[in-house]
Amino acid sequence: MKLNSYTITQGRDRAPARAMLKAIGFTDEDLKKPIIGVASTWIETMPCNYNLRELAVHVKAGIRAAGGTPMEYNTIAISDGVTMGTEGMKASLVSRDLIADSIELVARGHMFDGVVALVACDKTIPAAAMALLRLNLPGVIMYGGTIMPGHYQGRDLTVLDVFEAVGANAAGKMSDEDFQNIENLACPGAGACGGQYTANTMATVMEMIGLSPMNTASVPQVDPRKHQVAFRCGEIIMDAVRADRKPRDIATRKAFENAIASVAATGGSTNAVLHLLAMARDADVDLKIEDFQTISQRTPLLVDLKPGGKYVALDVDKAGGWPVVAKRMVDGGYAHKDTMTVTGKTFAEEASAAQETPGQEVIRPLDKPIKKTGGLVILKGNLAPEGCVIKVAGTNRNHHRGPARLFNREEDAMAAVTGGKIKAGDVIVIRYEGPRGGPGMREMLGVTGALMGTGMSEEVALMTDGRFSGATRGFMIGHVAPEAAVGGPLAALNDGDMITIDVDSSSINVDLTPEQIAERMKGWSAPVSKYTSGVFQKYAKLVGSAAYGAVTG
Repeated sequence: MKLNSYTITQGRDRAPARAMLKAIGFTDEDLKKPIIGVASTWIETMPCNYNLRELAVHVKAGIRAAGGTPMEYNTIAISDGVTMGTEGMKASLVSRDLIADSIELVARGHMFDGVVALVACDKTIPAAAMALLRLNLPGVIMYGGTIMPGHYQGRDLTVLDVFEAVGANAAGKMSDEDFQNIENLACPGAGACGGQYTANTMATVMEMIGLSPMNTASVPQVDPRKHQVAFRCGEIIMDAVRADRKPRDIATRKAFENAIASVAATGGSTNAVLHLLAMARDADVDLKIEDFQTISQRTPLLVDLKPGGKYVALDVDKAGGWPVVAKRMVDGGYAHKDTMTVTGKTFAEEASAAQETPGQEVIRPLDKPIKKTGGLVILKGNLAPEGCVIKVAGTNRNHHRGPARLFNREEDAMAAVTGGKIKAGDVIVIRYEGPRGGPGMREMLGVTGALMGTGMSEEVALMTDGRFSGATRGFMIGHVAPEAAVGGPLAALNDGDMITIDVDSSSINVDLTPEQIAERMKGWSAPVSKYTSGVFQKYAKLVGSAAYGAVTG
């Protein structure tokens, strides 16, 4: 092996470096072995990443057992669920690029020979992939795992039930006692949100694209088997280092197509569009927003998971894990069989090892899909020339036409929903919440969850240049691009303008001519941001369109 780390650890001139490393317990023998960075996104601000320090201990044990020397380091994470509906939520997407930068920077600075990234909450997962693809060092992404479901009145709960309870309680449809009990019981311990929301969607993506070992993501975070998963990931990174198996050899165009198909087949989060576009840029893979539509249209929806379905993430593990879905994709011709994975086996080889639980009902057979096409649709039209995305896994509606109800920030829309000021037929438009306008492209689970709770979700539509949580369901359109803050068509809308959203024709339009839109935009200027310094100001200056991944590079 030709080891990068020898540049730092070997030779007479590196004696000062060795002296400093010996101060914290490393030996000459340790420093002759491959040095593996263990990048942890542990943080004490959420349940999602809470056990990652404990899991890192087992990753490092696996690395040592396989002949390497681990060096653990930490970066940040922002909880989408905790910050939802506040100014703090603006930090979430901003954190993705900062996490990627920091994982990359430490690995470059210390010249590691490989990296294992421990991830959990939403943005940490694509961030780790982006960093590994930039570095192109042997790397493994290990997902901390889902939370266990809560239980109340005979049904499983996730945090989505709490968000929807807010709307139900505000509308007088839920008692204060039930509301309090759901809040207290929904999240029973450590782990990421328990449906096919963004964290579990992106964890699925990492197995299907090949950057995570197959059959590791579905194991819940508090399950004792997760220690074995962590140890195995330590062994796998050492094998990848010896084989010089690099992320860009794995994450090819075909692998990205497998990943997109898995999102479609599992009813995954719309955020996957944003993150896979960003990852493709770092992988130097030509991927466009239209590709999601093409692949989703040819891939059936096979997995019955919340938010659109019945089951929680734990049930996937009970059914046999994500390899069962991989095998469905191979057997149905919905995946490329020959893509490489981090283990050195092909996608088809990994899928063939699937052990499906007899009688399970979470993952449908190929001849009984939930829907014949996948869960994502890309819409374009005079309101979204660059495109936008809707998740249709959780709705049977294909069309909506109604008057625009305009809000220039999320809080105002939330107040209108909980205050009973939204009418059947309305198209709620939340603008100036895009990557630059927010800044940070906030998720809108508070608003969409409240709409579900009030019972109005099937009577209205919502569109925004911001984002949605993976837990969002209903007729909700996000990532409208170009965003309002850069003069996108949303900026030209007035209350009452008639908007038509048609899934079958993949279109989204307002009843205005190009000339009328241009006339309205005369003299327009973007709202002045209150962030004139610091990280938000820097991000707003650098970030690009959601249609290209909202990247800052």
